[in-house]
Amino acid sequence: MDFTLSDEQQMFADTARTLLGDTCTPDHWHKLMEQDAAFDAARWAQIVENGFAALLLPEAAGGMGLGELDFALIAIEAGYVALPEPLVESAGIGAPLLASVAPDHPALSDPAAIIAVAPAINPVVANADIAAAIVIEKDGHAFLTTPDKVRLTPVESIDPFRRLFRIEWDAANATDLGPADWGLAMDRAAVFAAAMGMGLAQRAVDLAVAYAKDRTQFGKPIGSYQAVKHHLASAQTAIEFARPMVFAAAAEVAHCDVQSRARASQAKIVALEAAEQAARASIQVHGAMGYSWEVDVHLFLKRALALKQSWGTPAFHTSRIATRVFSQPVGADQTFARESEHA
Repeated sequence: MDFTLSDEQQMFADTARTLLGDTCTPDHWHKLMEQDAAFDAARWAQIVENGFAALLLPEAAGGMGLGELDFALIAIEAGYVALPEPLVESAGIGAPLLASVAPDHPALSDPAAIIAVAPAINPVVANADIAAAIVIEKDGHAFLTTPDKVRLTPVESIDPFRRLFRIEWDAANATDLGPADWGLAMDRAAVFAAAMGMGLAQRAVDLAVAYAKDRTQFGKPIGSYQAVKHHLASAQTAIEFARPMVFAAAAEVAHCDVQSRARASQAKIVALEAAEQAARASIQVHGAMGYSWEVDVHLFLKRALALKQSWGTPAFHTSRIATRVFSQPVGADQTFARESEHA
């Protein structure tokens, strides 16, 4: 596979990196935490203005009609800044799911509207309190409701920027939109969580490298010591190992077969393991400070751990990989073969 980015893809990634890097800084995180908030309306407005919220929507629904690989590049940048706003949950999963079953729904005409998703596999729902619409899975159907028609119970998250809720709802207060492709929603969620993990991991390493250059011990920077170099080199290696898996999974999401599902699951497992490894290495490089609120590395570890358990646990995704391994030929000549080619 050729993962060379097109000029348009590179432009989107660069725009997202600049926008999020300028608006989602440690100072902004601290202000939100002081206010016990997890959403910045001004930043969300800029995200919407730049078209990121409509990137996956078809042009007929007022979107840009781009693909999962394009969105994965944006998700990486969102992970790099530990973005509090639900760009991935709403624009990457909720909006395209709603568009597939109700392309004319009013919520899709407002690019700033947040679409929350409640799949059967997730016991809690993110951002349900600020959603314009909530799409709930039941018996393979998509039911549509709004926060005022359900009972929301807050659930504490390890990540201070993830607002989670349990939902109690009645079908009488929801609209049955019919069967929905929840498998595709799951695959998108897995791939975009993996992409966010890539960003989380890289930022954790970058924070550690910067600190290791400035912090001195015995008269020289701690980054000059081999033990520190090895920790960070191992973390960076894990990131580079995960990168092609994430891109390959994103490129194949639309196939919706055994192979693409296995790729999505593998990407989620490997990328979030890399994120956890990088964050823990960064915490260790920071020494005692790394275990305190004085530095921000803990935010990246918490987000990685939270994403690791959402939209399917590691055990669930391992089982999907096993289905691919035991149902189709394996080997070097089969690595990139499609399911139809085995028939």
